[in-house]
Amino acid sequence: MSIPQSGGGPITDHAQLAGYLESGCKPKADWRIGTEHEKFGYNAETLAPLPYEGPCSIRAMLEGLRDRFAWSPVTEGAHLIGLEKAGANISLEPGGQLELSGAPLETIHQTCDEVNDHLREVHEVADTIGARFIGLGAAPVWRHEDMPLMPKGRYKLMDAYMDKVGSMGKTMMRRTCTVQVNLDFASEADMVQKLRVAMALQSVATALFANSPFLDGRPNGHKSWRARVWRDLDAARTGIPEFVFEDGMGFERWVDYALDVPMYFVYRDGEYVDALGQSFRDFLKGELPALPGEKPTLSDWADHLTTLFPEARIKKYMEMRGADGGPWRRLCALPAFWVGLMYDQASLDAAWDLAKGWDQETRLGLRVAASEAGLQAEAGGVKMHDLARECVAIAEAGLKARARAGSGGLVPDETHFLNALKDSVETGRVPADELLDDYHGPWQGDLSRIYAERSY
Repeated sequence: MSIPQSGGGPITDHAQLAGYLESGCKPKADWRIGTEHEKFGYNAETLAPLPYEGPCSIRAMLEGLRDRFAWSPVTEGAHLIGLEKAGANISLEPGGQLELSGAPLETIHQTCDEVNDHLREVHEVADTIGARFIGLGAAPVWRHEDMPLMPKGRYKLMDAYMDKVGSMGKTMMRRTCTVQVNLDFASEADMVQKLRVAMALQSVATALFANSPFLDGRPNGHKSWRARVWRDLDAARTGIPEFVFEDGMGFERWVDYALDVPMYFVYRDGEYVDALGQSFRDFLKGELPALPGEKPTLSDWADHLTTLFPEARIKKYMEMRGADGGPWRRLCALPAFWVGLMYDQASLDAAWDLAKGWDQETRLGLRVAASEAGLQAEAGGVKMHDLARECVAIAEAGLKARARAGSGGLVPDETHFLNALKDSVETGRVPADELLDDYHGPWQGDLSRIYAERSY
């Protein structure tokens, strides 16, 4: 999750809210790719999740990365809670999941090199403290009470609020991991088309990257339990907002949506002020109960935008949020999938042609079916396997059109990063299917085997 925003002056005009979003518009030559991925850490000997403190811990991991690889520390009070370097940062999810938020890069070759460098650094430090890391969409064995809550004020407030608005918020916080890619837009019209494609086809990413069929030590009946969790978290800030597909969609309409989402907090002087359930509209009027008489800054607005969790969202860029965390090949495949669909106009138009005739019932039906059945999902007459095949082919065409070479020009484009997805389309199998086969086959129901066989 996001770190506190900074640098925004006072909001004196409502138009600044949409202006903040619009300020992210960039010419195509300046479009970049930012990949984020989360992973679970555990004690290699006991297989228990890493606590925050101790010789084999999250803090020890952060200190090791800081000292060995020249990352700069990010602190909250006395706690080391993240690292930053060269436009990238490493942060902590609520249950100690370690997240890399990559720098904005020009090509998928670069972003995949960044991911590989990061995993190499993590592995080196983990070896010295007796830890390991694994890429899955949900913690397969650990119970809620096994998972520590990281010492961040934001998470303490969220934890207290989650049970009031849904049944699975605490599960999301402690026991899920995702991989996502952040992309740019050129204009309001470009943003709208990309966001509609992102919202409509997020279920395809959920299906292709489904990698969380276990919870509490046994199969949970879903290919992506992480996606199932998000359906019962907080209806006010999750899902697929229908207005995105209606006439009049634009930056101002997103502002209206964001203003209707209840607040979590205000960040002041290094502390998180409890504003749970309060209204940013009241804040704009100087009537926020948490800070009577005070009006917000653009940094407060930026913070509030990070508390919206739909399947795709916009800030100064667009985030694709539908995929489970997973093995390293798929950490590179996700940006390849979305860049191929989004960064070539012909491919973007073709992707929208696939989905523009769907109604909201079909979009929501595919979201549910993807979490349950992966590529075997079907809703509204749409078969996920066929849809995924078309999407991957469109993404491949988009990457060929981009023609961004790698390896000193020896690799002509970025299409090979789609190979893992092409394998899934060919076989109809996603990572969750392979995990279930192992569980029912060679593992003979012993889920502890997942750590040795699926860790980075």
